[in-house]
Amino acid sequence: MFQSAEIGHQLTKAAYRAAVPTLRAELLAAQVDLFEQHKTPVLVLISGQDGAGKGETINTLYEWMDARFLSTLAFSQPSDEERERPPMWRYWRSLPPKGRVGIFAGSWYSDPIRERIEGALSLKELDARAQQINRFEEMLVEEGALVLKFWFHLTKDGQKQRLKALSSDPRTAWRVTQWNWDRLKTYDQLQDTARHLLRVTNTAAAPWVVVEAADDRYRSLTVGQVLLTAMQNKLAAKEAPHMPMAPMVRVDLDGRNVLSALDLTLTLADKPYKNELAKWQGHLSELMRDERFKTRSLVCAFEGADAAGKGGAIRRISAALDARQYQVTPVAAPTDEEKAQPHLWRFWRNLPRHGHVAIFDRTWYGRVLVERIEGFCSEADWLRGYSEINDFEHELIEAGVIVVKFWLQISQAEQLKRFKEREQVAFKRFKITQEDWRNREKWHDYQQAICDMVERTSTGEAPWTLVEANDKNYARVKILRTLCERLEAALQQPPTSAEAAAAPSVKAKKTKAGRSVGKK
Repeated sequence: MFQSAEIGHQLTKAAYRAAVPTLRAELLAAQVDLFEQHKTPVLVLISGQDGAGKGETINTLYEWMDARFLSTLAFSQPSDEERERPPMWRYWRSLPPKGRVGIFAGSWYSDPIRERIEGALSLKELDARAQQINRFEEMLVEEGALVLKFWFHLTKDGQKQRLKALSSDPRTAWRVTQWNWDRLKTYDQLQDTARHLLRVTNTAAAPWVVVEAADDRYRSLTVGQVLLTAMQNKLAAKEAPHMPMAPMVRVDLDGRNVLSALDLTLTLADKPYKNELAKWQGHLSELMRDERFKTRSLVCAFEGADAAGKGGAIRRISAALDARQYQVTPVAAPTDEEKAQPHLWRFWRNLPRHGHVAIFDRTWYGRVLVERIEGFCSEADWLRGYSEINDFEHELIEAGVIVVKFWLQISQAEQLKRFKEREQVAFKRFKITQEDWRNREKWHDYQQAICDMVERTSTGEAPWTLVEANDKNYARVKILRTLCERLEAALQQPPTSAEAAAAPSVKAKKTKAGRSVGKK
């Protein structure tokens, strides 16, 4: 991977000065065109050895380009807030919107490389992280992004000479610390790790560009020209037809499916409902105070037919929680800010910290439900949505997030009854719109989409719980009971090394329901 970069490229001052004015003018023109078309975000990853000129190159790009359409995203060791969320959270929330260029000084490659050098990551684990990165970058490209990855390469002697030169110049000496000299000792390990990682992440969607970094002028001009060519090609390219990314939907020949098999006649009388409600709300409150939950977080995803009772069920959950501990996120049509980002961006940014709960009233499943049925996205977009959603939830679970998903199902007759009731009650009229009535006309299309969603995204890690919701009492108790059972099962699992380091030791205690909670 690096051999092609060890040629000894050098560029004279005269050649550099002759090339820069034209390059700057064309970069600015391409930037303005990208901004006006507002359809493409550009991600520029600057990686490489210490002293290879990453910072200088970023400064040069700022000099050449319009800073109004440019942003730098710098990443070092994760903060406490970042450690309490999945590793990719800090990168997702920093993605540039459509029409802008984001330069990443440090990226999703930094942590795997560092952890591998430190011996915290096996080669098999490194490859798993690489595959995760490949899927992430492929998703970005499918969403219209331009992803450019530069690796600045220096030989070991070249790196040592660069550090010495920087240290001896009063204007740049501050850039070199003892940490940089210590990192020089791991040069060979970095080479082996980076060579392997670059090879397995050098994809057609997001290839690596390895740049010899010994000569400043050559390095900067190479990056500028590659960036310009990529932006011009992106601006000139027509949208290629997308191929389906998943099997087409299947037909249930006998008319039975996961929804039609539900018994919607299940009910719970008022008196036992009140007793069961108090029991499970109390137990949920206890689980939220469990010491083990301090190193975990909870994501509750609510989907269901219109008027199925999602809001009422959410209120019964929140009644058992400390208001400082949870956040309910109602999901409607995306805003202009959200449309300028990949589909999952608005959900990543609302993930909870340790010890907190995020409740989503409608979710990321809109991509394979309403967007699919109403034609708000292409077929290719919603077909690949299944795998992107599964990857998203897998990343949450790997980071210690407990994911619980509910689908609330009611009959057409019950929905009609509730619609009419909403029209008659003054404080409920806002809940019923013409869109709700239009959706009823596509009931069977939605039922097919729901069955496909459950089949393709109900995983062992994040299964769907289908709730018979014709009777609100029954539905609310089932949801609370399921939530408590899933939480308790998750908290009884052995902690990860990160959780064990963060969790204080506690003794077991008995709850009122006779369960043991709080034991490590």
